[in-house]
Amino acid sequence: MKPRPLLSWSLSLLIPLLAACGPRPSAPDPNAAIRQAVAATLAAIPSVTPHPTFTPRPSPTPFTLNGLFCEYNFCIGHPADLAFFDVSAQQNPAAPSSYSQGLLAAFNPNLFIQLIWQYAPGVSDPQFLMDLSLEPGADASAASFNLKLINNINVLLHPIQSTASPLLPHGLIAGWVCGDRAFAWKIYTPQPDTAEGLLQDALNRFRCE
Repeated sequence: MKPRPLLSWSLSLLIPLLAACGPRPSAPDPNAAIRQAVAATLAAIPSVTPHPTFTPRPSPTPFTLNGLFCEYNFCIGHPADLAFFDVSAQQNPAAPSSYSQGLLAAFNPNLFIQLIWQYAPGVSDPQFLMDLSLEPGADASAASFNLKLINNINVLLHPIQSTASPLLPHGLIAGWVCGDRAFAWKIYTPQPDTAEGLLQDALNRFRCE
C-alpha cells in the first residue's frame, strides 16, 4: 500500500510572486479530508526526544553550514540566500514535518524550491512522489524522464514547464530514494538551463540516516 500523499502547496506559496504581475489570486482550497488525514498521521509520530544528560565540548565544524539544511535525519544543500521553512508546520503547528513525511519550501522572486519526502520501505522508484509534486493545472512535462548519477545517488529527472508564476516558467522535478524514504525535489526558475545545476549543488551536500 502506498503512503498517503502530501498536499502540494506550490501555488499558495507563490502568491507573493504573482502579486507584482497582476491582481492577487484567491488562495487554493485544498481537500480538507486529505489535509486532516496527513495531519493526523504526522501528529501520531513522536517528535520529542529526551535531553541528553551529557553535552560534549563542541568541536570545530569540518564544513560550512552556510546554504545547508539539516533536520529530520537528512541534510541537503540550498542557495545561501534562501532558507527552507516547514510548510506542514505552517499549515498546522501541531503537526510539523517528521522523519516519516514532510514538506519544505524556499522562495524569492527569482526562485522557488520545494522538497517533500515520505517513508516508503521497499520502494526503489521515486516516481510516485514526483507525480505528487506536480501542481495540477500548472505543471506540464517539458521532456522525458532521465536517470542520472549525482553524488552516488540514482536520481530521476523530469524537466517541466509551469504557469504557477509568470516569473518562473521553467522547472525540474527530481526524485531519489535514500534508506527507507523517497524524496522529491522541485524547482521553478526564470531560465531553463539553471535548474539542473542547482540540483547538483543541493545533492552534492545531501546525506540521510
